[in-house]
Amino acid sequence: MTVIVRDLRPGVPADLEGFIRVRHRALPYVFFSPASLLHGLALSHPGAHARRLVAVADGEIIGTAQVGLAHDSPEPGQGALNVYVDPARTGHGAGALLVRTAEEHLTAHGATKLFAWVLDEPGNRVFAERHGYRASRSAHFLRLDLAGASLPPLQDPPPGVELRTAADFADDPRPLFALDAEAGSDEPGDIQTEFTDYEAWVAEYWRHPHLDRELTSVAVAEGRPVAFSVAHTDGAARYTTGMTGTARAHRGRGLARLVKNDSLHRARAAGYTKAYTGNDTDNGPMLAINKWFGYEICATEVRYVRELG
Repeated sequence: MTVIVRDLRPGVPADLEGFIRVRHRALPYVFFSPASLLHGLALSHPGAHARRLVAVADGEIIGTAQVGLAHDSPEPGQGALNVYVDPARTGHGAGALLVRTAEEHLTAHGATKLFAWVLDEPGNRVFAERHGYRASRSAHFLRLDLAGASLPPLQDPPPGVELRTAADFADDPRPLFALDAEAGSDEPGDIQTEFTDYEAWVAEYWRHPHLDRELTSVAVAEGRPVAFSVAHTDGAARYTTGMTGTARAHRGRGLARLVKNDSLHRARAAGYTKAYTGNDTDNGPMLAINKWFGYEICATEVRYVRELG
C-alpha cells in the first residue's frame, strides 16, 4: 500500500467527505461538517500559513492534518499540527508522513515551537514521543445524555441580572465580542491569543455555521453582557457548548451555571438529545459546574510540545 500526502481540495466533495469521515472516526467527540470545514478554510489568515492535509491510500483518505501558525499570538514562532488517522487504517505510515509534511511546512515559515493535541491512548502517546514531542497540559471531552438527564431546575437571575440570547444582539454583537475577548483571555492554554480585531471575530465566530444564537444564553447586567454560554448545534440531535465565560467583575455569583442551565433547558426543549463540551483538566470551577449538570468524561487529550532548534 502506497500512502501519499497532499493538500485538501476544497472544491472536491469527496475530499471534504473523506476529511470529515476520518475526523469523526478518530475524534467522535467533536462535530465537523462541510460547512464548518469550508468556513475555517475561507477565513484562514495569511499570517497563519494554514493548510489542511490529507493522507491518501488506494484513492481513499485515511488521515488528516490541520496545520498553521498562531498569527494572533503575541509570541511569534508558534505552530500547531493536529494529526488524525482513521483508527481502522493505522500502521501504514500515514501519521508519520503527515507529521513530517506539516513540520516541514511550519518550519519553513518560521515556527520554532510546535503544539499538537493527542488523544490520551498508549499508542498515540508513544507515537508523539517518538517524534520528539513532550507531554504538557491535558483536557477532557465530556458528554451528557440530554434527553434523559435530570437537569437542575431553571433558576431566576439574581437582582439586576437579565437573561437574554445572542439573537438579541443580532444588530450589534460588539458587546458579546468584548465579553468573549475578556473571558477568553483567561482560558487555560499554551498559546496566548488576543482578540483585538472585531471584524475578524464577527467573520470567524459570530458567523460560524454551527453557532445557534437562539440557544446561546447571555446574562446582562447594567446594560451589557456579563456571562454567556455559547451553543453550537448540528441542526438535528447534537448540541455542543463552545464556550462558557463570565466577566471578571461578575465572577463568583453563579452566572456561569445560570446561563449554561438556561441554554441546556432550551436545547432539550428544541429537540437536542446529545450534549458535548470540553474542559482543560486544570479548570476546576468549570469541571465542577459540568459535573453538577451530569456531564461525564468520555475521553482525554494531551497537549504535546516540541521545541525546534
